Amino acid sequence: MAALSALQLPAAFVFLGCLGHITGMTDSSTTAPARLQFHKMNGLGNEIVIVDLRRSAKQLTSADVRAMAAAPRSHFDQLMVLHPPRSPGTEAFVTIFNSDGSESSACGNGTRCIGWLESRNTGRPQLSFETKAGHLEVTVEDLDRVTVDMGEPRFDWNEIPLAEPFHDTRAIELQIGPIEAPVLHSPSVVNVGNPHAIFWVDDVDAHDLARFGPLLENHPIFPERANISLAQVLSRDGIKLRVWERGTGITKACGTAACAAAVAAMRKKLVNRTVTVHLPGGPLVVAWTERNRILMTGPVEYEYEDAWTRAPLAAGA
Repeated sequence: MAALSALQLPAAFVFLGCLGHITGMTDSSTTAPARLQFHKMNGLGNEIVIVDLRRSAKQLTSADVRAMAAAPRSHFDQLMVLHPPRSPGTEAFVTIFNSDGSESSACGNGTRCIGWLESRNTGRPQLSFETKAGHLEVTVEDLDRVTVDMGEPRFDWNEIPLAEPFHDTRAIELQIGPIEAPVLHSPSVVNVGNPHAIFWVDDVDAHDLARFGPLLENHPIFPERANISLAQVLSRDGIKLRVWERGTGITKACGTAACAAAVAAMRKKLVNRTVTVHLPGGPLVVAWTERNRILMTGPVEYEYEDAWTRAPLAAGA
């Protein structure tokens, strides 16, 4: 077992350590305006806020992102910020933020939300967006059925990435708990826009993900941190999943984690090539096609439109 790969804990398990327009732009700086319009949506309870900056040179800072996440009306798991398109044929270049202010390269539920919102505004059922992870194609049928092509999964250790080589990423040498009786061990790892580690368990509800999640997310084997999932195979057609999201914590649903768990289970021949992933917020259907594309389908919900106002600086700041 590689030096970085095992976490040993004492027996007591002590843990250490759409799219509206922007208003209120009265200056020529590139910082975000004092008042920012947003749309609030969710994908199976995965809280999504959408901000459209396609007609603006304004930028959100990490402090802005954290402040928006802390405000009750604009609270989110992921923030989708739309910028002018960089590639022909795309609707926007999308920057994705987690609630702690860090960036993410992909968000499946967020992409389904912006796809539905843009389809509502344009009348077009098929749309394309670009993120750091590449181009994402969205097909909108209705609120209950929005499909996003999440692209190709990456399995090589240096593409996930991991801090050290592993020949077979279907199960890497990583465990938590005593060596002779680990609590969790041998996760599958895969990159679906973000790094994911999937631990296979008999009962996802029997483990304290709130305690294990942050420890595993920040394990040195994951130089970019990782999303941590507990997966329980229910049948050839079903997986039950709980997720600790990198930079966010436990969420009701995580689209990229659902895709990662599905393709990891398919690699291990545990499920069929189309599977329903049951998350606390509801089900997502994931298919891994013969063309090596991951298709994720599920519902979205539109909640409301509102505006976030930046708090004024204190005197002398």
